[in-house]
Amino acid sequence: MTPHLGHIGLNVTDLDRSLAFYRDVLGFAVLAEGKEDDRRYAFLGDGDGDGRPVLTLWQQAQGPYGSDHAGLHHLAFAADSIERVRRYEEALKAYGAEFAYEGVVAHREGAASGGIFFHDPDGTRLEISVPIGAEDAPAPNSDAPTCGFF
Repeated sequence: MTPHLGHIGLNVTDLDRSLAFYRDVLGFAVLAEGKEDDRRYAFLGDGDGDGRPVLTLWQQAQGPYGSDHAGLHHLAFAADSIERVRRYEEALKAYGAEFAYEGVVAHREGAASGGIFFHDPDGTRLEISVPIGAEDAPAPNSDAPTCGFF
């Protein structure tokens, strides 16, 4: 048996700013928070009441995310409907998030799956997608997966 994903940990430059993004824009619940100046962190859950962290934020980064370094390529979240993806898109636009593509896009040409691709306050690449519902959405690249952020 292979291990299953427990949670994702991200280094951030400003915990307050990242908490506002992940909590207020994406809807994560704060499960625990370390507030000491030299040890700031937050454990975030999906709000379903099981108390398990899904995402942890650690104020340890000195600079923004670098897509040219080995490590995390992007973080993908799943939504329950294409309508929910569109609501996230509107919330992210209101926040002023930077998008990799305009609107909902398909994962590849002819795919039913797709979503939105954007960046968090530190530049980490994020995706919110669904397995079906994006049948009519364009694919930004005809010869590469959309989630490659090419």
